[in-house]
Amino acid sequence: MTHLVNDPKKFAADVLAGFVRAHADRVMAVHGGAVRATETPQGEVAVVLGGGSGHYPAFAGWIGEGMAHGAVCGNIFASPSASQAASVARAAHAGGGVLFGFGNYAGDVLQFSRAVEMLAEEGIEARILTVTDDIASADTHAERRGIAGDLPVFKIAGAAAAQGWSLDEVERVTRHANDRTFTIGVAMSGCTLPGADAPLFTVPEGSLAIGLGIHGEPGLSEVPLGTAQEVADDLVDRLLAAFPDEAGDRVAILVNGLGATTYEEQFVVFARVADRFEAEGFTLVEPEVGEHVTSLDMAGLSVTAMLLDDELEPLWRAPVDTPAFRRGSLGSTTSAPPRRGPLPQQAGAERTAGAEPSQRAAAVALARLDDVVDALKENEAELGKLDAVAGDGDHGQGMVLGAVGAADRGHEAAAAGVGLGTLLREVGEAWAESAGGTSGALWGAALVAAGERLGDTDAPGAADVAEAVSAAVGAMKDLGKAELGDKTLMDAAVPFAEALAERVGAGEDLATAWSAAAARATEAAEATAQLQAKKGRAKTHGDHSVGHADPGATSFALVCRTVADKEG
Repeated sequence: MTHLVNDPKKFAADVLAGFVRAHADRVMAVHGGAVRATETPQGEVAVVLGGGSGHYPAFAGWIGEGMAHGAVCGNIFASPSASQAASVARAAHAGGGVLFGFGNYAGDVLQFSRAVEMLAEEGIEARILTVTDDIASADTHAERRGIAGDLPVFKIAGAAAAQGWSLDEVERVTRHANDRTFTIGVAMSGCTLPGADAPLFTVPEGSLAIGLGIHGEPGLSEVPLGTAQEVADDLVDRLLAAFPDEAGDRVAILVNGLGATTYEEQFVVFARVADRFEAEGFTLVEPEVGEHVTSLDMAGLSVTAMLLDDELEPLWRAPVDTPAFRRGSLGSTTSAPPRRGPLPQQAGAERTAGAEPSQRAAAVALARLDDVVDALKENEAELGKLDAVAGDGDHGQGMVLGAVGAADRGHEAAAAGVGLGTLLREVGEAWAESAGGTSGALWGAALVAAGERLGDTDAPGAADVAEAVSAAVGAMKDLGKAELGDKTLMDAAVPFAEALAERVGAGEDLATAWSAAAARATEAAEATAQLQAKKGRAKTHGDHSVGHADPGATSFALVCRTVADKEG
């Protein structure tokens, strides 16, 4: 359990603030994360890593020469927002383009992909590279999630960038490294989110969970806990079975502690792992043992193998100097790059007052949003428990963070006299920014789409609201690519939009139609308990979710019911 906490919802921000102050000679804070405190050579590719917090030293601990130029730091186990990713990339960019690196999780893919689009509009070329090393999570390499393989893959990217390779070449060699990187993890106990009183999952005494995730997802199977040698043998057997036919004869090995496993235990396991690989004819090259990609206080470890070749080995051996990962020498301190100056501040967008009818509608919408904040706070723990069944248990926290951030921005905008359209666009942007993750991206896109439909001139009628809801749900579908039956919030959102449009079209007033549609969304959300997850983090643990409603669908229905309860 994490004992030393202030406000649990600000834990990630507090961690980042302390990290930056402890390493002020190396890193500096920017909106959304941190970047190098020193100048990057002009034209060098900027490697920007990122993801949820709770995995230190990933990702901010890897900022430095020979590795990352910046790191985007989301909330605990939640992807950062697109605007945060774009902010860090702008600060890190040195004219050579940006390579975003992150683990293969739905929220990160959504948010970083949007950041690439935002940067393109500003003339900055950016690419994304997802790490897919976890052999337990899927049969095909491209569909796997990213875990401790982040370290060797991003080490390759940073070394290639430091040697002056072009963006095309840095991306190519990093993808090559990812294709040859394989990881399997085990846990003896789950981790506990800051402020929570119980772990996200438990492992029976004397058992070992195989194939866990680094966001507190439970293992895919459980086996009896054997000796260190027996555990090591099991992990090596699984890795060898996953290797391609042309594996070569050189390998970089990482034994990675997950947060509460002693270094002594890690070394005992590594000794057997090394023996096994050498017996298979492999030469170990610069092996690493220690905590590199953690999961708060999880007791467990993972073993990663990156198959080396003539191109990858020199990059893996290349010098690196970061707060948490160092190797070799980058030269004397007299040749160190100069410190960078203060970063320019972004100017906020000017607000334009809306017409009076739209201002009144905005005030009503803002009052409903305040009610939603209260409802989500009341149900935060329950939504988190539902999410922990097959995910990382942070859905309730993410929804609260998103709604609170949206409401705060909404009150600022309303004080400036904006209309309903602008209010919804601003609260959507703030929701995505504050929550991060998949749900943050989806809710943000939905609110922005609704605002664009309604505008700032007229007070909307029932038909206008129904069309705005249809536009909002359409934006969610376009962004998330989920279909009915995938066990996501779309299983509640689509029935809600359809029922609202049908009843308004039949002549019902908005309050009556909304209440009926909210009831339909609630029924649909409850029915997701019979489905197996096909999207997001829960997909890997789909069987675990059967019998439990989808948290995203559940929270969507809750929001709809809360608004209905206040209609009149």
